[in-house]
Amino acid sequence: MTVRRGGEGGLQVTGTVLGAPDIARALTRIAHEILERNEGHDSLVLLGIPTRGVPLAHRLAARIAQVEPGFDPTDRAGALDITMYRDDLHRQPTRAIGETTLPAEGIDDRTIVLVDDVFHTGRTIRAALDAIKDLGRPRAVQLAVLVDRGHRELPIRADFVGKNLPTAKTERVDVHLEETDDADEVLISGAGSKGAGA
Repeated sequence: MTVRRGGEGGLQVTGTVLGAPDIARALTRIAHEILERNEGHDSLVLLGIPTRGVPLAHRLAARIAQVEPGFDPTDRAGALDITMYRDDLHRQPTRAIGETTLPAEGIDDRTIVLVDDVFHTGRTIRAALDAIKDLGRPRAVQLAVLVDRGHRELPIRADFVGKNLPTAKTERVDVHLEETDDADEVLISGAGSKGAGA
């Protein structure tokens, strides 16, 4: 755990909650849970929510392909841009619109697994559900997250969770991934953070 002087003289406590081996184990477990719940891979499509949900979706797809012959991770993992569906767009109107990539067959009658790094209020997932509605009619939509930190504002629940991490509203949870940040780790920071194992 690291203690740094924060803004206006406050203490900023930072701790590592998950390291690279922990993240790898969590993703392997989630991949197996997805397969067990869906009785295989026939209709699965994994859509990551940018930014860090996209590499997580690709990692999950690669793990599924390791145990399920015939599952093509390059065709079954994509990205779902939710920029225009966010309810805070009026606060940050200059957000760049990202790219949505779907399987060639689309998402109709498929089981979509939305993948995100941190599950917090539920507003990002609500936006993702609205985006999916405009793209097709999936058979089912499920949610996989690396970290669930609580503080839900909408009645949405994750189906697959890497780590449940109770936090204070004043704390911040940051996921760093090799693909975007050159390291695999989950950090918690904020006044009074508990640090590792929180």
